Amino acid sequence: MNIEETIKTAYGESLNSARFGDKFEEIDAIQSIIKSAKSVVVATRNEKKFKVVFNIISKITDANISMIEIPTNSADLTRMPAVSKGLIAVDSSDADIIISRGRLGIPGSGSFLLIMDKKGRILTGSISPSSIIHKNPIDKTVELELINALERIGIKVKK
Repeated sequence: MNIEETIKTAYGESLNSARFGDKFEEIDAIQSIIKSAKSVVVATRNEKKFKVVFNIISKITDANISMIEIPTNSADLTRMPAVSKGLIAVDSSDADIIISRGRLGIPGSGSFLLIMDKKGRILTGSISPSSIIHKNPIDKTVELELINALERIGIKVKK
């Protein structure tokens, strides 16, 4: 079943009060989208963050992985910068998958890493506390967030 059919089925179940949790075929559909991607755009201009994402994503797909070609710092002026950065990438690229990371909300709220499809639908994500709480370097935090986001949908990354 493709992702559109999966979504439509789940929506119908919800409308009929017949939805009782996620199904294996839904997780399989999400995994398939990520693993079969031909192009991945990372919504960052930060080489350190990009390198971490590249190293992890290249282990699960043969996609062309690139950084976004336009700055995303204007997204920091929005209520959910991570989502806004991802949508900037969706709107400015033809990528199959978008990976964005930014603040969860207001300054101090922590960070949010998202994996979106080419329509801007969130496939998975991960949240971290404020950096002054966890005290990890940025590359370690991005690594932990991305691995967590992938594990949430059953994708194990080989080290």
